[in-house]
Amino acid sequence: MAPEPEATRGRLRLFSGARTRVLASFVLLLALSNVAGLVALRQILLARTGERVDDALVQETGEFRRLAREGRDPRTGRPFGDRVEAIFDVFLSRNVPGEGEALSTFVGPRPYRVSSNSPFGKLAGIERAGRRAARTGGELEAPGGERVVYVSVPVRVNGRVRGAFVVSADLSGELEEVNQALEVAAGVSILVLLIAAGISWVVAGRVLAPLRDLSDTARSISESDLSRRIPARGNDEIADLARTFNAMLDRLEGAFAEQKAFVSDAGHELRTPITIIRGHLELLSEDPDERRETVELVTDELDRMSRFVDDLLLLAKAQRPDFLRVQPLRLDELTRDVFAKASVLGDRRWSLEHVGEGALQGDRQRLTQAIVSLSQNAVQHTSAGDPIALGSRAHDGQVALWVRDSGPGVPDGERERIFERFARGHGARTSDGAGLGLSIVRAIAEAHGGRVELDSPVEAGARFTVLVPAEASREEARP
Repeated sequence: MAPEPEATRGRLRLFSGARTRVLASFVLLLALSNVAGLVALRQILLARTGERVDDALVQETGEFRRLAREGRDPRTGRPFGDRVEAIFDVFLSRNVPGEGEALSTFVGPRPYRVSSNSPFGKLAGIERAGRRAARTGGELEAPGGERVVYVSVPVRVNGRVRGAFVVSADLSGELEEVNQALEVAAGVSILVLLIAAGISWVVAGRVLAPLRDLSDTARSISESDLSRRIPARGNDEIADLARTFNAMLDRLEGAFAEQKAFVSDAGHELRTPITIIRGHLELLSEDPDERRETVELVTDELDRMSRFVDDLLLLAKAQRPDFLRVQPLRLDELTRDVFAKASVLGDRRWSLEHVGEGALQGDRQRLTQAIVSLSQNAVQHTSAGDPIALGSRAHDGQVALWVRDSGPGVPDGERERIFERFARGHGARTSDGAGLGLSIVRAIAEAHGGRVELDSPVEAGARFTVLVPAEASREEARP
């Protein structure tokens, strides 16, 4: 299958990208809210229109009833009595119907007069209501589809119904005003929607810009180039993501650099004994003495390679949860046992400076290995008869085990480097190790949740101290 062209992929990203989805979601929600608002506005306007028309009809009927009950004939100055026609004549002469209104009167079952600003004053439905001469009201539909509301009031004289007064109103004008208001509101809503969509498109682009930078950076990263970083601006979630991604790149860059250095150093350390072994085997003679010497030399190099591989495996195991076998230990017993093992490493003036009292939780073999390794390091940096001191102390929930020598000390520029893998100090009397001893010591201390400290005055020896919590556990050792 042929790959999609770049233009096609660009269009697909445009229509399916996060920016488009955010905009579509926003526009959809805003459109739905606008539609809901228009529907609610229409219902409110129709309700108020109906209330206004009803109030107008009630007002007309109230004025008519008041005239019929309390009014007097202007020609005689006397009450109307049973002259229903006179009541209708006076009322119609004094009241002009409003726009769209019609005032219809009935004497008995027959229509009398109609005063109207509407063509619907003589609708069949209104005439039927007037002939019934009963108090009623409702809504009618005109032949053209217009909506007409009406109220019918019976006229009683001396307890007898003598006619009816019907007020009707055409709602077409009111509904047209409602529709015009809705059209204006809909136009404004569409305009606001378009403006909001444009603004949202720009804002979404700016908000998502760090994500595009993150994607571009991730695509540009290779094993040989981990130097690119994402600009992190602000304090929002996107900026936090950029900072987290940059921190991950820092760790990856450091890990790759350490891996390259490790492979280079390990290759160098293994290449030397392999070269020695190959050279002697190629020159191996038939003389028994020379063969024995060559075998001894090859065996010694193989042992050195074996120790080197064992050290590398130990450092790798330091990251595993089963690296330590923690058990209760007595500090004084551990100190004396370590001193007995370390004091046979070389012809030095060994001394036990201090023996701490108390208990701790730790791995006896690993702690012994760390102190013996520090003792071996002290032997390599001193001469025969030089003093080397060991000691231990428990204080404030911490246990300290130290080795102090009288060697040349550690220069300031090397105090951090010597704990790295394959690093060697420049003042060693012998140099048959691979530079992993102090790295192993640090790994053991950190596995216990502790650390290694170096105190080395200029030209005055060095003191290495392993500090671990008295209640060390594997969970505490791992962050």
